[in-house]
Amino acid sequence: MTREEISRLAAGGESETLEFKETTGQRREAAEAVCAMSNHRGGQVLFGVEPEGAVRGQEVGKDTLDHIARELQQIAPATYPGIVEADLGNGRSVIVVTTGAGPTRPYTYRGRAYRRVGSTNLRLSSDEYNRMLMERLHPDRRWETEPATGWEVADLDADQIANTVTEAVRRGRLEEPDNREPEAVLRGLRLLTDDGLRRAAVALFGRDSDRVAAEYPQCLLRVARFRGTSRADEFLDNRQFRGNAFYLLRHALRFFVESLPIAGRIVGFTRVDEPLYPPEALREAVANAICHRDYATVSGSIGIGIYDDRLEVTSIGPLRFGLTPEALFEPHESRPWNPLIAEVFYRRGIIETWGSGTIKMARLTEEAGLRRPEIEEAGGAVTVRFRPDRHVPPQRVEAALTERQRSILAILEEHPSGAPLRDIFSRLVNGATERQVRDDMQALRTFDLAESSGHGRGARWRRKRGPRS
Repeated sequence: MTREEISRLAAGGESETLEFKETTGQRREAAEAVCAMSNHRGGQVLFGVEPEGAVRGQEVGKDTLDHIARELQQIAPATYPGIVEADLGNGRSVIVVTTGAGPTRPYTYRGRAYRRVGSTNLRLSSDEYNRMLMERLHPDRRWETEPATGWEVADLDADQIANTVTEAVRRGRLEEPDNREPEAVLRGLRLLTDDGLRRAAVALFGRDSDRVAAEYPQCLLRVARFRGTSRADEFLDNRQFRGNAFYLLRHALRFFVESLPIAGRIVGFTRVDEPLYPPEALREAVANAICHRDYATVSGSIGIGIYDDRLEVTSIGPLRFGLTPEALFEPHESRPWNPLIAEVFYRRGIIETWGSGTIKMARLTEEAGLRRPEIEEAGGAVTVRFRPDRHVPPQRVEAALTERQRSILAILEEHPSGAPLRDIFSRLVNGATERQVRDDMQALRTFDLAESSGHGRGARWRRKRGPRS
């Protein structure tokens, strides 16, 4: 680095990826920072820069760089930061130590693990340490690769296995195999080894739902429709499904069809009925949950909650490999927590390219005129939350409406400031009398879906809004 590059770097101040040390006498503190950065996104430590960013440099002897290197050797597992000397031209230099995000996290320095928070280095908690350790061991040891003790190929759903091959070949995601027998297919998908079936095979294709439920209770989908906007509200529907991944996905999609209201609007003289949320986006959310959730938590599950003002898909397990909710809406490398399950879903055509699921959900909701989904990580779970662009009455009321009343609601939706009765009457094309329309308006008022202001011919009707958050 040149002096000018050092000055520009120092001018930005210390940060998550940059720390200043006045001299190499602070090399222990510097090694602690390198450890913390290696456990995070990487970064640089500059020797010869004061805390406020003044570039002073220091004299560098023949052993100075060796002393730094020896101190960095106290980081385990071994990491190899770059160490360069930038000559300031006045007999003094700045020493720059650069580390990347470590591939074998968690790292410790002198037996202690650190993480980078802002411009400080904090001790890793035992939970954080264990989480990083699980991610390090993930390629070789994870729930889905463990043996499915007691399960044989005959215990799996042969039709689902055959359908997977057919769809994968049709979509160009698998070459036509020489042998379509279930055992050969499972070996090709790495779901069967010389040691027997892997747990991923049961999670995907286990035929007997009762047996799957008994031996793998985490293969569970919970669905609920609430009367209101809180979990404390009354249930309108509350069910559980246990079985393989395709079984759970099928019941999740059926629950959406059964439970979600339809958002209607008038285009010209035609009523257009559309799902409240894009079905493909909801399908993507559930598929992602199946591929990324933590199956090692026996009491875990996938949950779907439908409220009057939102829909939530929740799966047990945190975000992994340093991903954040914000980063999921940007192009990112996908490292599914269950890559064997994810690969089958990809070949089957249920998910597209890895890492595109959340971006696809955002695109589909925005194309539908909705805000993009919210993603929240809390309490050891990840929730994807969809919100409508306007209030739509719950299905329990909507189902009781006549087609004409639905059309009236759609007309009111287009006039948020209100519309006189004569205008509503003129927009209807089903031959209703004015008396029938008046009766419909009173019914909508009774259902708490419409309200009026003013009196007589000056009265204006508007759509009554439900709760928004």
